[in-house]
Amino acid sequence: METMAADPDVAELSYEQARDELMRVVAELEQGAPTLEHSLELWERGELLAARCEQWLIGAKQRLDAARQHGADANGAQN
Repeated sequence: METMAADPDVAELSYEQARDELMRVVAELEQGAPTLEHSLELWERGELLAARCEQWLIGAKQRLDAARQHGADANGAQN
């Protein structure tokens, strides 16, 4: 399977772009691709897109955790 480094267009997608494309890929897979090869290509693309979405979500969680910690530290310093 390709990595995101091997597919730079996926690596540069925003969360929303990756999510929307992933939804289109899933819909196409559910409808049934004309060939097995096309199905496999869609599956591989979907895996890359899902990994990109996960990257974004992990990054967002880290940012929220850091902001919460900063807020807790600031509140602790005031007491």
